[in-house]
Amino acid sequence: MKPKFRNPSFVNFGKFLAISGLSLLFFYTFFYNPPCNKCCDLSSPVEIKWSNSSKNTVDYPTNISHIKFVLIGSLKTWKQRRPYIEAWWRPNETRGNIFMDSPPSKEFLPWPQTVPPFQLNEDATKLPVYPKLANPIEARIFRSVLDSFRLGDNEDVRWFVMADDDTIFFVDNLVQVLAKYDHTKRYYVGMYSEAVISNFLFSFDMAYGGGGYALSYSLVEELAPLMDDCLERYPFMHTSDHLSSSCLSDLGVGLTVERGIHQIDLLGDISGMLSSHPQSPIVTLHHFDNIDPLFPYKNRIESINHLMKAAEVDQPRLVQQTICYHRPTNWSVSVSWGYSAHIYENIIPRSVLRKPIETFAPWKNGPPPVYMFNTRLPTNDSCQAPHVFFMESVRKIKGNALVLTTYRRKAPRRLRPCFYTGNHSADRISRIRVFSNATVRMEPGSIKCCSVKYMGGMNVVNIKLRDCRKGEVIA
Repeated sequence: MKPKFRNPSFVNFGKFLAISGLSLLFFYTFFYNPPCNKCCDLSSPVEIKWSNSSKNTVDYPTNISHIKFVLIGSLKTWKQRRPYIEAWWRPNETRGNIFMDSPPSKEFLPWPQTVPPFQLNEDATKLPVYPKLANPIEARIFRSVLDSFRLGDNEDVRWFVMADDDTIFFVDNLVQVLAKYDHTKRYYVGMYSEAVISNFLFSFDMAYGGGGYALSYSLVEELAPLMDDCLERYPFMHTSDHLSSSCLSDLGVGLTVERGIHQIDLLGDISGMLSSHPQSPIVTLHHFDNIDPLFPYKNRIESINHLMKAAEVDQPRLVQQTICYHRPTNWSVSVSWGYSAHIYENIIPRSVLRKPIETFAPWKNGPPPVYMFNTRLPTNDSCQAPHVFFMESVRKIKGNALVLTTYRRKAPRRLRPCFYTGNHSADRISRIRVFSNATVRMEPGSIKCCSVKYMGGMNVVNIKLRDCRKGEVIA
């Protein structure tokens, strides 16, 4: 079969067209980039609105100045709860307001600089829906974020943080947690209750407002004009945080969980929980009026201020649990840094010691399960019951290179030694000294290990916190 020959001029013309087409495509792709002012979904041509605030274009890390606190208070409880806020509020650093139900009386004037500026809520009784509300008082609390937004002074605000006046914040940890998220997007950051029944009665996907929750600026900007519509839609709801959660859900925004935010729907002694805190930065503690003082032999306010001494030295490490072992005595040691330390006369796996001892009670009785986390029951078994120590002091040493925290025994354990592991009693130990590196900050969620130094007959145990070695386990 003879080959077919093509006209050379035709071939050259075809090459010319191909090259010209590619050139036009290249020019269009790289040099012609028209602005997109419409949604790409042609079936729903929604106009995109951009904020005119510079806060959404700033790319440097979130810091304390970017957070605006919206605290909820009442004059009836202000005298009792003011010290809670003073324990963590930083004048000239923290920003925001405390919203009250009525103007301050002469007893509280002049208003102190050690707490957030006072602000009166807008009168919600004028709303048409007000007579229909199942719990009208909650409308004031629910609308406080709207009142804060309307006050202005929102320059460089990235986050609005809601909480009650009986909540303490660990501000450095709050900044660290919120810095993980893109404030230009819609975020609702908080934590559900520790009690199953609380979540059952309200929602398992709701951030509890007492423990506190954070809303990104862009979300508040969208939510604020819709809040009164939410009241119209949900007049039967009894709590402000349930209103907020439902309204945000209608906007397509779900809860982002942070385990260091604590509602504390518990009663009594919560030391068991704080001694086995989750491996997350502690951000808030709530409901101080319903729990025992955090430290023995101190009242509530003294206990809070005592805990804050450790927070001022190394807040990311505060109440982070570290577990290690002393083989010659078969002891397990658990340290909740800046709060407590336990010695067990037995080698107990970390997986067990990370479960809080149930020193507390639920705020409301109900069928099991009671708590949203696993617990260990208190016991008089000398091989399972800890010797309990609480922080006595914290200070920097060796040119501020190390931090020394000292933990003093709460009380004699009054149990026989654990015979199963060799009768190595820890009854004589009166103090535990814990050394940590002051120049290395603890990364969120990281797990540390430690080394125990103890000589028989001594009444002090020394512990050095350190990084875990590769493959290090309890054996």
